[in-house]
Amino acid sequence: MTAAPADVGRAPATPAPPPAEGRLLREAVRRGRAPAALVLVATALGAAAAVTLPLALGRAVDLLIARSDAGFWVLLCTALIATEVATDALVARTGGRTGAATTAWLRRRALAGFLAAPPAATTGTGLPTRLTANALDAGTAPVAAATAAAAGLAPLGGLAGLFLVDPWAGAAFVCGVPLLLLILRALLRDGRAALTAYQEEQGRMARLLTGALSGAATIAAAGTVRAEERRVLAPLAGMRAAGERTWRVQGRAAGLSGALMPLLVAAVLAVGGVRLVAGHLTPGDLLALSRYAVLAAGAGALAGALNGWVRAKAGTARLETVTTLPRTPYGTRDLPPHGDGTLTLRGVHVTRDGVPLLDSVTLSLPGGTTTAVVGRSGAGKSLLAAVAGRLTDPDEGTVHLDGTDLRTLSADALRHAVAYAFERPALFGATIADAVAVGPLPDADLHRALHRAAADTFTDRLPLGPRTPLPEAPLSGGELQRLGLARAFTRPARLLILDDATSSLDTITAHLVDRTLTEAPGTRLTITHRLSVAARADQVVWLDGGRVRGIGPHSALWRDAAYRAVFGAGAGAGAGASADSGTGTGTGMRTELPTDTRTDAPTETPTDMPANVRTDVRTDMRTDMRTGPRVDSGAGAVE
Repeated sequence: MTAAPADVGRAPATPAPPPAEGRLLREAVRRGRAPAALVLVATALGAAAAVTLPLALGRAVDLLIARSDAGFWVLLCTALIATEVATDALVARTGGRTGAATTAWLRRRALAGFLAAPPAATTGTGLPTRLTANALDAGTAPVAAATAAAAGLAPLGGLAGLFLVDPWAGAAFVCGVPLLLLILRALLRDGRAALTAYQEEQGRMARLLTGALSGAATIAAAGTVRAEERRVLAPLAGMRAAGERTWRVQGRAAGLSGALMPLLVAAVLAVGGVRLVAGHLTPGDLLALSRYAVLAAGAGALAGALNGWVRAKAGTARLETVTTLPRTPYGTRDLPPHGDGTLTLRGVHVTRDGVPLLDSVTLSLPGGTTTAVVGRSGAGKSLLAAVAGRLTDPDEGTVHLDGTDLRTLSADALRHAVAYAFERPALFGATIADAVAVGPLPDADLHRALHRAAADTFTDRLPLGPRTPLPEAPLSGGELQRLGLARAFTRPARLLILDDATSSLDTITAHLVDRTLTEAPGTRLTITHRLSVAARADQVVWLDGGRVRGIGPHSALWRDAAYRAVFGAGAGAGAGASADSGTGTGTGMRTELPTDTRTDAPTETPTDMPANVRTDVRTDMRTDMRTGPRVDSGAGAVE
């Protein structure tokens, strides 16, 4: 989107019309048209050989019975059989290679569509199932189309051969064709609906299972394993019903065609036998009739070919829901070259399902400063962080970085200017270094980022250091967060957004990281529940119910009892006890802990730290313990 900044907030661009249904299927078939054409030609050549073979066999038999020279016809039969075998092998090899290539392309396409969409639009898409089973079915589309198109050649050739050898035998076979067409029509009509319903239930179960696996520790700790089993397995009833319907449709089609075809072959042979006895046919003709009857009966194989096409269509339909997700529109502008990272939000409003989650949020983050966003759970803090870096767009209002509307920036300019660190960072890549670097990065820059995030203290102890494979590096919650912070530190961003990214760090590590953040260039926006982080910020944004309830220094907001309650502090806590805390920010509290707790806290401070840092850390620890519903230890933090 390249609208002028003044117009972007209130005049969103007209959404593009949705792509036509089945577009992905057509693209997949068109992409594999060359190998599909080869499959079609090979299948047609094999069908021609199969149709010619009965005539050659019949002629050879008649000549052998008459004790005449049948050498040419025998050689012809051999060549025709070899042609059938060769074309079958070519179809199998081409089909496998084309299916694999098309499946890979579809998976890349679906994943690209998923990643290009705003996070809010990807909820509940069931991507794992679509990228595995559904993509595998969809990948057969080019070959399935060619196979379905050519599947009728051999049966039609067989039917023509019947009439060529003896019209009466052909007529006997044709009597059953209308019933066969009804069977195939029912398969096409009911098969896709049943299969689509099954795939939908399968995807639903996959989503539930993925969520349960990610929260396995919580489920075990809460003792809700049985309840989760019932929840995850709830779609089984729908899967069973859809699966039974699918198999009923396919089984009925296969059963009816399987019973019909032998009856038609028997009818042809009966008529042929009568005609042979009457002297109208030769033994070679009867052999040809039997072979043509089998070929014509192969019309039942159309059910299999059509079923493959139905599965391919259903698979691409499932993938198309991902590839057609709305994409995040980007502009073409770059940021001013010497900006200081000033962030401004004006009238930002975000609504989900009719509920306003952010309501008329207007605030400014001066360049080079640290702003802490606090509030109770559900106040809209993480959503504000997502809007600030354009992980999602507001329904109304604008967000400017150095005077430039984020929606007018190019994707590269935006992602180089804004860095994120999350509460539960996801690590990608083969090694820890890959997960932190996310692309080419000199070793010096990698180690600098790890050091700034205080992550080198544990990565250096791993067997291969940062090059240790991720599966061989079991990470605690705090260590995982430090790697997420290191990833954010790999480039000098103008805006660094921390979405509760230090919540699992012990107090000492959190203090060290916070000191690093204050020395970093650019502007910092941190979502936090830690009182000490809010106390050290240049300004605090207090969110309540999606609205800004207060903006200012922590010491000024602390005078409000409702603000103190955000941190679990009592309503009677004073605002002017800076001497007690030693910070001079008004964060001191008169609520005391038991003596043994206060005595233990300072002993956790490393003695090799500078004296001024040790004093700050002890103050930070006392402040956190006195004021917040948090217990900090070396293993992490518990809210």
